[in-house]
Amino acid sequence: MNQQTQSATSRVAKAAGAVMAAFILSNLTGLIRQIMVARAFGTGMDMEAFNAANRVSETLFNLVAGGALASAFIPTFSGLLVRNQSESAWKLASAIANLVLIVIGLLALVSWGLAPQIVRYVLAPGFTQNPIKEAQTVHLLRLMLPSAVLFSLSGLVMGILNSHQVFFIPALTPSMYQIGMIFGVLVLAPRMGIEGLAWGVVIGSALHFGLQIPSLIQLKGKYFKSLAWQMPAVREVIRLFAPRLVGVAVVQLNFWINTRIASTQPEGSVTGIVLGFTLMLMPQAAIAQSVAIAALPTLSSHFALGKMDEFRATLVAGLRGILVLAIPAMIGLIILRRPIVALLYQRGAFTSHSTELVSWALLWYTVGLVGHCVVEILARAFYAMHDTQTPVIVGSIAMGLNIGFSFLFSKWFSNMGWMPHGGLALANSLATAFEMVGLSYLMHKQLKGLEGQIIAKVILQSSIASGGMVLGLLWWLKTSRELHVVWISLGGIAMGGLIYLIIGWVLGNQEIRRGISLIQQKLIKVGFL
Repeated sequence: MNQQTQSATSRVAKAAGAVMAAFILSNLTGLIRQIMVARAFGTGMDMEAFNAANRVSETLFNLVAGGALASAFIPTFSGLLVRNQSESAWKLASAIANLVLIVIGLLALVSWGLAPQIVRYVLAPGFTQNPIKEAQTVHLLRLMLPSAVLFSLSGLVMGILNSHQVFFIPALTPSMYQIGMIFGVLVLAPRMGIEGLAWGVVIGSALHFGLQIPSLIQLKGKYFKSLAWQMPAVREVIRLFAPRLVGVAVVQLNFWINTRIASTQPEGSVTGIVLGFTLMLMPQAAIAQSVAIAALPTLSSHFALGKMDEFRATLVAGLRGILVLAIPAMIGLIILRRPIVALLYQRGAFTSHSTELVSWALLWYTVGLVGHCVVEILARAFYAMHDTQTPVIVGSIAMGLNIGFSFLFSKWFSNMGWMPHGGLALANSLATAFEMVGLSYLMHKQLKGLEGQIIAKVILQSSIASGGMVLGLLWWLKTSRELHVVWISLGGIAMGGLIYLIIGWVLGNQEIRRGISLIQQKLIKVGFL
């Protein structure tokens, strides 16, 4: 690896570290919010209505200006920046912002008008058996729609800042969203009920957007009141965005179908899959999204300048780092799922039955954690190469399988006497595994190799270390039954992590040794060692 490649990899690693730290903070804030919401509303009717209603705003955001737009916008915007075409870059950003505001605004208005039909015929037909629950879902859906507009603009600003190698502040924005919801559940919900939590979503989206404005102003960019259709860069973003939009639409369709199926299952199933999926996404965000977000601008720059060896090295380094963290996270979360869910949520309206609902979904979602993590960075690598079609095609096939698996596995689980919503989670994990294999194969062909032997060595080392961790955790769960759930969970996490690090160090895992060395250097620098 030459010096220039090492410099790029080091830059990505440092940026990923900053993003990871911000994501960990966001996850902690999110946990606090979830704990408060679970205590206040449990898995009952109000929470079911809220989770179903929030799906519409999340869909609008993800379709137009979430990861879909960022994956098309950042490579094009970064390409203009590295070629010193700053004014063109800001014309592009302004045009896309104007388009997003127009499109999302119109879609929000249509969704407001058709809210009763969306809930009854598309989103949650199972709620028709309870008219109060159905009406509440419609009301909450309409109330939360402004958050889609705010999140969409915020997502674009995030892409602008990431392209300028500004990562920490954008990565903190999820914390602002969580703070808004915490305000909603603590201050508004006691007087307004579940409607207070919905207002918390709107407040959180405004904070999500507002936190980034000072950093955006510091870039001293220009805003242009134009859609700039004549700009090739605008047409390029739209060209890249179109297939990505299809891919996101398929993913969102899967979420809608899961909500639809869960609405016909025993009460608590909708909330069970929402909370289970959210818990699985916490390590996925800290591990994979941090690396992928930090790597995308660098990968885009390498591709724009034709530096494909550096591109490959940066991608492989990211994959190795992700695997070293994702494999033990998957194993540990599967083993410790029940005490972790009980520790986080079981209080107030959240009963032991609620714990079983969520931990059951979490088990089957966590099986797919490694797949979700690997897909995250591989997909962004394709986007950096201005190829949005390949991951969209592979993802659409995978999500098509997911939809079929959802019906099949939920019925299978029901016939087995198991809680059927677990089948929805298993369907997601299996489909994501297929997506990971497909993207890995195609990226290997595209780059004429992905240093497979090195990656295989990392997987083997991590698997052996995780095996030792499993033995330690099973012993811990057996001997700690009489302890409070706090000590069972935290003790298990600490023990499992320590065992994994020790075995990984002995096996000579470079990522583990490098990580420990960096931590030692930081501690020495601040005077702790």
